Amino acid sequence: MKLQETSLPGVMLIEPKVYSDHRGFFMESYNFEQFAEHGVNTSFMQDNHSLSKDVHVLRGLHYQLHPKAQCKLVRVTAGEIMDVVLDMRRGSPTYGQWASFVLSADNKLQLYVPAGFAHGFCTLVPNTQVQYKVDAPYSPQHDRGIRWDDPALSIPWPTSSPILSEKDKHHPTLAEAELNFDYGEGE
Repeated sequence: MKLQETSLPGVMLIEPKVYSDHRGFFMESYNFEQFAEHGVNTSFMQDNHSLSKDVHVLRGLHYQLHPKAQCKLVRVTAGEIMDVVLDMRRGSPTYGQWASFVLSADNKLQLYVPAGFAHGFCTLVPNTQVQYKVDAPYSPQHDRGIRWDDPALSIPWPTSSPILSEKDKHHPTLAEAELNFDYGEGE
C-alpha cells in the first residue's frame, strides 16, 4: 500500500496493492499499521455508503464543526468520481486551497481527508457507489457545507448544472461559512 502526500498537508492519496488473477482481485483497503507508519493514526468508527444513480450528482462540500469534526477515508466501489477537498483550517498555509482527484472502481485509489477539510464529489458515470470511513459519527447540529460553486474557489467541476440535494443548494461561500477549526488542532 502506497500513501502519498498531496499538495494539501495531511491529505493522502492511497494506492492499495491489488492482487489480480483470472478470478478477479483482492486488496487491503485499510491497514492500521501501514497508515500509522505514515503518521495517520485515525481510529475509524463508522462506515458510510452512497449510491448516485445519475452522472453529475454532486455531494458537498461537507464538513462538521468541532468537537464532531471528521477524518474520512474515501473510496469508490462502483463507477467514478471527481473528488474535491478544501482546506478550512484557519491559519493554515493552504487555507482556502483545494485539490481534486479522480477516484474510481477501476483505479482503486483512495483518499484520506483529515478533520478541518471540507469534502465533496461529483459523479462521472451513472450508478456510482462511494464508501467512506469516518472517525466521528454524523452530528446534525455540527453539520455544515460550502457552496459547490463558490466563485472565490473556482473549482472546475465537470458540470455547471449538477444534481444537488436541497441542503447542498443552500450552503454559504467559504467567506460566509461558520468555521471553528484552527491549523494545528488535532495533529
